[in-house]
Amino acid sequence: MSLFKKFIIIASLLSLTACQSAYYTAWEKLGVEKRDILVDRVEDARDSQTDAQKQFASALAEFTSLINFDGGDLESVYDGLNSQYLESEAAAKAVSKRIDKVESVAEALFSEWEEELNLYTNAKLKRDSQGKLRETQTQYKSMLRAMRKVESSMPPVLSALQNNVLYLKHNLNASAIGALQGEFSVIKSDVNNLIKEMNAAIEQSDSFIAAMKG
Repeated sequence: MSLFKKFIIIASLLSLTACQSAYYTAWEKLGVEKRDILVDRVEDARDSQTDAQKQFASALAEFTSLINFDGGDLESVYDGLNSQYLESEAAAKAVSKRIDKVESVAEALFSEWEEELNLYTNAKLKRDSQGKLRETQTQYKSMLRAMRKVESSMPPVLSALQNNVLYLKHNLNASAIGALQGEFSVIKSDVNNLIKEMNAAIEQSDSFIAAMKG
């Protein structure tokens, strides 16, 4: 990588950091702390996972209809499956975007919390705050791991759906459905496992939100 490109990347990162700092400062002037923003973003990430969960279940239902196809307009069946794939892809991107936003504000919050520990003159209060920081960080890291696990589990499912959509697109006949039947059990298992992982991440999000609000 050239020195110029490195400079551009570093400058962009510094600019982004400055923009984020200004963003949080503006909200703080309105009485909204980073802690509040984090809770709000975790709620958004949780909701996006709930939406994605429903969407992947819908895509599986559409694929089930394809496997059970018993005559009619096969092209309309393809259109339906392709639409479900595209909507699932969009839902996955929304989940990733929300998780990134959670991580961004969490890093800012924990950095500020750590720095402000040095401002205490009361040792007891400092120890108490430090303990709460570590506890919050531990719970947050567990939640983030669950979210990232969901995020990493979506691309393989999307890839499998896309492969089947493409195959059907170029083979709009009954024999194509027969060929896809062997793929159905794998996709069904993958989607069900993904939904379970989403449930686990959603539960951790709810616990984290409750702890932060408590």
